[in-house]
Amino acid sequence: MLCFFTMGFVDMVGIASNYVKADLGLSDSMANMLASLVFFWFLIFSIPTSLLMNRIGRKRTVLLSLVITLVSMVIPIFWVTNLPMMLIFFSLLGIGNALMQTSLNPLVDLVMRGGNLSSTLTFGQFIKAICSFMAPLIASWGATQTIPSFGLDWRILFPIYLVIGIFATLLLFGTRIDEEPQPQAQKGVGRQFSDALALLVPNKKTGGAAVLLCFLAIVCHVGIDVGTNITAPKILMERLGVTLDEAAYAASLYFLFKTIGSFSGSFILARMKDWNFLLISVLMMAVSAVGLFFGQTQALLYAAIALMGFGNGNPFSIIFAHALQAAPEKKNEVSGLLIMGLIGGMVFPLFMGFASDAIGQIGAVLVMALGILYLLGYWMAGLRRK
Repeated sequence: MLCFFTMGFVDMVGIASNYVKADLGLSDSMANMLASLVFFWFLIFSIPTSLLMNRIGRKRTVLLSLVITLVSMVIPIFWVTNLPMMLIFFSLLGIGNALMQTSLNPLVDLVMRGGNLSSTLTFGQFIKAICSFMAPLIASWGATQTIPSFGLDWRILFPIYLVIGIFATLLLFGTRIDEEPQPQAQKGVGRQFSDALALLVPNKKTGGAAVLLCFLAIVCHVGIDVGTNITAPKILMERLGVTLDEAAYAASLYFLFKTIGSFSGSFILARMKDWNFLLISVLMMAVSAVGLFFGQTQALLYAAIALMGFGNGNPFSIIFAHALQAAPEKKNEVSGLLIMGLIGGMVFPLFMGFASDAIGQIGAVLVMALGILYLLGYWMAGLRRK
């Protein structure tokens, strides 16, 4: 669970990019490019990480991801006014997180050994959400408390998370986890890579249809997640005429209710079938989208944002567990493919930006609604398989 907290370091990218923009006097496009670097590396490293797990094991891969993440935490402490070093920071944060998200979930599956995987992964997402919720608060506190922050201003966030990351690394290093050797590791890298991509091709023997549906569901889930964080403040500014500082609380509200949703989901999934709970979560998101589309009052918009956070706190774990079960002999490769789906964090905001430029923020909501419709279709397809 401490590793899941460390996984949440990636969500500091939003607050960090805003402060780096101010420190270096960057344009909006350059600041957004820094943030997009994080998600870019998920596309590049997800499948290679699954192959690496076959060779060195899941635990060692997670440890490697932790080390890369720790190195990234050091850079902003000393080189925050150096643009090339900031590029390295965002890149290492993305690379470390790509490795961690690909390897940590299969490691949990190994540790559980047939336990309630959906519930456990959901609790892990709750721990990750706590980290995400804390990052903006710590950075904001540090920005106004120079003396207690030892001169680091908003960057006090990094030494705090660095210490937590070191603690998680040492504990995992000292934990004995028995792993069975992976026969795929005996194949050539090219063959392993093609075998992993083949899982996305519908095939009754490999469960490719199920894996492909899960992959696209992850793309939509992450796209909605990142899209809500970006769009919610803009909707408040457009509909209510508030300032950016006032509207910024919308993102914190989203993370708060996503944390609550993940926490409650870990208990609900221990008592309710995950497929039924997935439907409830998707319906919550659908109702939220309606509220964001038509809402004109602060109470209604805040309620819609909170409902989106609560509903989007659980689909990732449920989808991930289903995908691992669809191809149990290739869990490492499936994990790599699904984490590659985090590229939705780049794709959705891009189209949401085009739509909002054309018809306002309702256009962005419509793009998110398409993702919600796919998740509903994913649930219906799974229901037919059952």
